[in-house]
Amino acid sequence: MNRAARLLLATLILSLGATLGPALAAPTRAAVTSDGPYTTNRFFADLEQQRVTRVVLSSGGMANVTLADGSGTRVRTLVVPPDGATLTRIRKAGVPLTVTGSGSTLGWLGQVLPLLLTGLILVVLWRSMRTGASSANPTAFGRSRAAVIAEGQIKLTFNDVAGCDEAKQDLQEVVDFLRQPERYHQLGARIPHGVLLVGPPGSGKTLLAKAVAGEARVPYFSISGSDFVEMFVGVGAARVRDLFEQARKSAPCIVFIDEIDAVGRKRGVNMQGGNDEREQTLNQLLVEMDGFSSGQEVIILAATNRPDVLDAALLRPGRFDRQVVVDAPDVRGREMILRIHARKKPLDASVDLGVIARRTAGMVGADLENLLNEAALQAARSGRTRIVGRDVEEARDRVLMGPERRSLVVREADRKVTAYHEVGHALAAQLLPHANRVAKLTVVPRGRAAGYMMPDADDRLHVTRPALEDMIAVALAGRAAEQVVFGEITTGAQNDFQQATSIARRMVTEWGMSDRIGKVALASDQGNFLGGGPQMLPMSEGTASQIDSEVKDLIDTAYTRAVHLIGEHLHRVHEIVTVLLTRETLSGEEFTALLDGQTLDPLPPAVPRPSGLAG
Repeated sequence: MNRAARLLLATLILSLGATLGPALAAPTRAAVTSDGPYTTNRFFADLEQQRVTRVVLSSGGMANVTLADGSGTRVRTLVVPPDGATLTRIRKAGVPLTVTGSGSTLGWLGQVLPLLLTGLILVVLWRSMRTGASSANPTAFGRSRAAVIAEGQIKLTFNDVAGCDEAKQDLQEVVDFLRQPERYHQLGARIPHGVLLVGPPGSGKTLLAKAVAGEARVPYFSISGSDFVEMFVGVGAARVRDLFEQARKSAPCIVFIDEIDAVGRKRGVNMQGGNDEREQTLNQLLVEMDGFSSGQEVIILAATNRPDVLDAALLRPGRFDRQVVVDAPDVRGREMILRIHARKKPLDASVDLGVIARRTAGMVGADLENLLNEAALQAARSGRTRIVGRDVEEARDRVLMGPERRSLVVREADRKVTAYHEVGHALAAQLLPHANRVAKLTVVPRGRAAGYMMPDADDRLHVTRPALEDMIAVALAGRAAEQVVFGEITTGAQNDFQQATSIARRMVTEWGMSDRIGKVALASDQGNFLGGGPQMLPMSEGTASQIDSEVKDLIDTAYTRAVHLIGEHLHRVHEIVTVLLTRETLSGEEFTALLDGQTLDPLPPAVPRPSGLAG
């Protein structure tokens, strides 16, 4: 139990005592005996008949009366009228009278405890307000929550960042300015006040900002855009002022605002029509950034995945003068990133980072770091002291598709359908002239997939129409194989249809590859790096109907090509499926050899996977 919990528990106990204390200390109105309550009239009657031998009066009118008669001595308690006539009658009867002073201890506590309880609650609240940087601390609302890293504490440099050479070149000017500002001032040059890093998640934007601070050896202020905004009006603006005040005192320095779109969104789009707290924070940020003079050596770096939603005033010259795109790396960049993350990992000679880079198209730096980490975990699970090639292959499949589900009981008929489906994909990928070749083929369930064909994708800057048509045919070849072989179709092609439809629709609406629709843009890219697909532009019902018809024609044509291709090479399909069901996994080289009519070396005996009815 922590200290705060103990204080609250003590408060509850004292609250209970303050509640019960007065009740326990309250005087009894009349003593109830076997012959009825002892009332004031009976007391005066006993007093006149000289049966009272002693009376003790306390504060509040409480009286303890001692009676003596033939049956013995008894003590009765009652409340007597607090007036002089009662005292006179007691004295005239010659009864000894004793008057006590302050009453019972419980009665005293019942009066004092509420005051003590109030004081204790105030102490508890005050201590909670002084706790760290808690959001419940009203005295710290207006203070910046930026993490401050002192000069020289960041050891990260540009040598630790790879795959973004152009971005590093742009940021090198910032480093040179922070190191030698007088060289720029003498020439009358104004270094950009702010640099906006844009790119997909995990591409290294935050890493680049730290590398700039490490290269320049200056203090580094790091804060997230969401840390400025609170439910209380004016808090965000106060935090912005405090952050920039600290930055000016520490100049030269770098201020890094991560996810700036949380506070820098376009103004004037509030549906309620008010100037909300976020807009006030943005206004203060604009004022502070515009207030820097050319002689102030404070550089603002910011990162976002959504440059399309930022306010135009934030992007104008004088604020964020420069945008640096940190996009997904190419094959050479991926290999360099893998080599950086492999520095402290014992790699076996069988690990070819160049091959891994070629087979991880589209991955960013965070994905590649995670891939090597998964490979290290796989090697540890297998009891090896070095990472071998199959560990990296397994890690890649695990990152892309999920873990293997070898314990899943699959019917033999389902395995056969899956094998023909995946071989259909692989055959089209291998034989169509513009398609990506096969990298791996398996019927082992992984994630939500019963099996999969992994293409050996490459980095393409421009994609031609024949290549897109081949992509659609490859996506539909699995369903085509099911139809040709079994004469019926299954539910296994759901994701294939989504891929084919997405490519065909973009060909028609974005890339002007439809003769019927023409070279018209009917969809616009959102301009962000989070995906989500393009947004359709306003159009007539007739145009929408033509788009649907054209998309259907593209898909039907590609499906017909896939069916003809499977039928033409059906004998090879049967042979490859037989081998695939036995080996469960084929590499791209093994699939190519089987397609050319070659045979594979037999596998060593292994424990067979369970089969039979599931559940």
